[in-house]
Amino acid sequence: MSAEQPQDPRLEQAAATDDSLISVHEKASAGTPDTHAHYRLLPLALLFIFSGLIFFGGTYLNRYSGHFHSEIFDERQLPGQGGAATVTKIDPIALGKKQYNSACITCHMPNGQGLPNVYPPLAGSEWVQGSEERVISILLHGLKGPVTVLGKTYSAAAMPAFGQVAGGGYNWSDEKIAAVLTYIRQEWGNTAGPIDAAKVTELRLKEANRKEWSEAELLELP
Repeated sequence: MSAEQPQDPRLEQAAATDDSLISVHEKASAGTPDTHAHYRLLPLALLFIFSGLIFFGGTYLNRYSGHFHSEIFDERQLPGQGGAATVTKIDPIALGKKQYNSACITCHMPNGQGLPNVYPPLAGSEWVQGSEERVISILLHGLKGPVTVLGKTYSAAAMPAFGQVAGGGYNWSDEKIAAVLTYIRQEWGNTAGPIDAAKVTELRLKEANRKEWSEAELLELP
């Protein structure tokens, strides 16, 4: 007679009683109950980290995006608060002196006296202190031929064109022309009034294509 085979708990036990089933379940559930559902702190820490990064990103974009406007975006500055920009007005005397020292001083000297028999003086000159249209025209288009200043005739050198005109070698803006004329009309004891840039623009457009002036032509101007 063969030995009795042990019962395999995985096999269905058709003859199992209710008491045996309850006993099996009690043994399976024995031990410390899992009241925390295996809760760990790591997911909560990650949640706080990512929340902080999202908050930082939103704050950074709000502060430095410049509202994503192509004309004001600059990641190094805060966006503007609106309103009109403050425009700093340039002193025409200061600008005129700078222009004079950059080009005119070579011929007309720091004291405005020029060089005897070569370059006419600006200090006390009737051309400098006289008609606005004449002095503007000289600087815009230049001067050729002899010219009489304070009773003396100068003809050794021509005055070049400084304005933004055809053949102009310096191409100074109307503002720079007005500034340097304002400067020489009030320097070295001269007492003439300032020159407005709008007047320079008017005369430049009026005589846009002409060449250098002669003394006779200038005397016909008002």
